[in-house]
Amino acid sequence: MAEAARQTEAERQVDVERRAEAERQEEVERQAAAERQAEADRQAEADRQAEAERQAEAERQAAAERQAEAERQAEAERQAAAERQAEAERQAEAERQAEAERQAEAERQAEAERQAEAERQAEAERQAAAKRQAEADRQAEADRQAEADRQAEADQQAAAQAAPAAPVKTSWLARLKKGLARTGQSIGGLFVGVKVDENLFEELETALIMADAGMEATDKLLAALRARVRKERLEDAAQVKNALRDILTDHLAPLEKAFPLGQVKPLVMMIAGVNGAGKTTSIGKLAFLFQAQNAKVLLAAGDTFRAAAREQLMEWGARNNVTVIAQEGGDPAAVAFDAVNAGRAREADVVMVDTAGRLPTQLHLMEELKKIKRVIGKADGSAPHEVLLVVDGNTGQNALAQIRAFDAAINLTGLVVTKLDGTAKGGTLAAVAAGSQGVRPIPVYWIGVGEGLNDLQPFVAREFAAALLGD
Repeated sequence: MAEAARQTEAERQVDVERRAEAERQEEVERQAAAERQAEADRQAEADRQAEAERQAEAERQAAAERQAEAERQAEAERQAAAERQAEAERQAEAERQAEAERQAEAERQAEAERQAEAERQAEAERQAAAKRQAEADRQAEADRQAEADRQAEADQQAAAQAAPAAPVKTSWLARLKKGLARTGQSIGGLFVGVKVDENLFEELETALIMADAGMEATDKLLAALRARVRKERLEDAAQVKNALRDILTDHLAPLEKAFPLGQVKPLVMMIAGVNGAGKTTSIGKLAFLFQAQNAKVLLAAGDTFRAAAREQLMEWGARNNVTVIAQEGGDPAAVAFDAVNAGRAREADVVMVDTAGRLPTQLHLMEELKKIKRVIGKADGSAPHEVLLVVDGNTGQNALAQIRAFDAAINLTGLVVTKLDGTAKGGTLAAVAAGSQGVRPIPVYWIGVGEGLNDLQPFVAREFAAALLGD
């Protein structure tokens, strides 16, 4: 029994212990659950705290960004305002500058116009004074020339008309050679008793330049002569002279051209030149030559300001039984216009329009020449058919400046070279043929070697070349 009691007691004791252990275990679990709950609560609180801090940080960051954006916006607006202000100031400054420049330009323009007006006024006064002086000089020179021409023509007329027809050419060639005797002796004399060497060419160069041939023509002629001497091995001076005559003839050949008389009817000729070149006398001689070829001639006294010129042309007309259209003190262009119409109405073969002598530097008179040419074209659309310049053969290289100036003004078609019977050197025509000083190689229709009616003859290159060499 006791054993059973002990057994029972032991079992109770074990049961008590089991219950106590269970309670302890339960307490431990409750404690662990409480700790876990507390830990979970702490973690949740920590998460809430962290989230709150993150939220607060995010709000602070957003506020900072908004503040920064607001500051950037404000700065941008200030910058834009500053740029607008600067642009407005630049624009205002540019406008002020432009206005100042416009004002300055207007003042400069006004000053330039005042200066130009003053210069025009001064030029007009100088031009008027020059015109008055030139007119006075033309009048005096023309009166002297007219008196000399009338006297010379009166002395020569009888002899010229009485001379036999056959010897005219020979006599004329003799006068041409005599007129160019100075040049002929200067050049031709170089070939007498000399060797063909460099000294001869140097002396030829000097002689040609002294004869007014100019550097361009001289260089061209001597280059051709040197080549000819080398090619043909010329050793005799006479052979070299003959070669030079051939070369000079070929050089002058472009200037040789037959006058186209009869190609149109009426053939209208406009004739110009400087004072004293012999225009009016040449017109009278040409009228005689044309009549000798059965051409009906009409003359126009285009020098309306100089009574002596008109009277001289009227005298030539009376001598040759040629009608002269003239107006005292009238417009030269109007005289030319009437003459062309009269020539057509009267079935003339040739109408020659004389013009007042003038220098190329007298610009207002050169403009008058252009006007005369234009008005002739209104009377006859194809006229003037020939525009001739009468050149004094004694003027030398100055003739080139005359030819160039008149050609630029009225487009010359031909030349008449006069007074080759005096001190003329003749080499100027070689310069013309070479195109020296910018001149065109304008044809030379006639050359004159005296005052007689037959002393104006067509230009023939070989004859002229021979005379230049004294042959």
